[in-house]
Amino acid sequence: MNNGDDTVKRSTEEPGAKKGYTRREMLKMSAAAGGGIALGASGLGAIMKMLGTTEAPPASSGGGAASASAANERLDFYGEHQAGIVTPQQTYMYLVGFKVTAPDRKTLVGLLRDWTRFCDLSTGGSSAVEAGGRLLPPSDSGESVDLPAARLSITFGFGPSFFSQDGQDRFGISAKAPKYLQDIPRMPKDRIDESLSGGDICIQVCAEDQQVAFHAARNLIRLSAFTASVLWMQEGFISSPPGSTPRNLFGFKDGTANSLHDSSAGYDDVVWCGDDEPSWMRGGSYLAYRKIRMLLEVWDRSSLKDQEDTFGRHKDSGAAYGRSGEFDAVSPAELPADSHVRLAKQDGAQMHRRAYSYTGGIDARTGNVDAGLLFLSYQRNPDKQFVPMLRLMSRMDKLNEYTAHIASSLFACPGGWKPGEYVGQRLLEG
Repeated sequence: MNNGDDTVKRSTEEPGAKKGYTRREMLKMSAAAGGGIALGASGLGAIMKMLGTTEAPPASSGGGAASASAANERLDFYGEHQAGIVTPQQTYMYLVGFKVTAPDRKTLVGLLRDWTRFCDLSTGGSSAVEAGGRLLPPSDSGESVDLPAARLSITFGFGPSFFSQDGQDRFGISAKAPKYLQDIPRMPKDRIDESLSGGDICIQVCAEDQQVAFHAARNLIRLSAFTASVLWMQEGFISSPPGSTPRNLFGFKDGTANSLHDSSAGYDDVVWCGDDEPSWMRGGSYLAYRKIRMLLEVWDRSSLKDQEDTFGRHKDSGAAYGRSGEFDAVSPAELPADSHVRLAKQDGAQMHRRAYSYTGGIDARTGNVDAGLLFLSYQRNPDKQFVPMLRLMSRMDKLNEYTAHIASSLFACPGGWKPGEYVGQRLLEG
């Protein structure tokens, strides 16, 4: 018969034993420490001490989307920046928009504290343990108990309506609104569905295991009962060999331009907000979200030449016209005037792309496949880096013949959290 001590010993001492702890192992250790909900590194440290070991599970911030060890990797929920922004993309993503229904700041803070506790535990590969009896609902839905951390990241953003709605300062924080936070302007060819857009709070959940990602999204929704309601939820996926750029559902590589700013200095220039923002926003970023329906049936009847002319890149290699490698410098003059890549280079602004594909079954009205791209980009100044590019693309991009933009939102993602701090604390209490 195994007990908690045996579990820890096997995980850390046996030859060939896997590194880290599964959620079931963490649940056993939490129970051995007296039940209840432990908070990440601090709570886990106390459990380790009681069980006779001081070795805590390792945290990791590296690894590609298809890394062989990705399932056991843990991303730290705390740090200078939020995980899930420049973190190498995980395979699965859920994006959830919430409307806050809490009547006052105190109730809102209670929700954010509950969310923080859950995120701390879940990103560390642990689960909540019900300390009460069997007559109450469990503290955790339980579908990820046997699963590892899977590079789970949970990223929070606040929408314009979180600060002010219908002229009302809802939580006494309108004066702290970030500099560039406003709704993305409508473009002439947009087909925006308001039910898929906006929200007071947006949460991006990413992981290498879909069930781990869904578990996190589900329990964040569960914890929000009576204080926030779900407006919309999007589910995305990507797949690529390690070190390779993922392809979208048109078969073209998506995210090649991220290599241009792939450095600490590059992220400072392109992604992270600086001293011109409120203190709570420094080290954060703006998340621009567009849901783009891809007209796959029209695209699949187009010639390879038309497809490549639309992007200005070769489909197989990802190289721009006139070049042989995906990451070779682009010469706009060698690309069709209305091609997607030429217009992006003409605009000149950089942003950090983090797009995911989506599928939604069959459109009952047309019988066509409902699928496309969840375009996510992070930037420090959307007024310069995102909106001008969107306007240019909306007017001239040949890709418009094969796509429709159906959802749109902008969120301010604060800088990273400090241990012992709840999500949004510097905004609400600073």
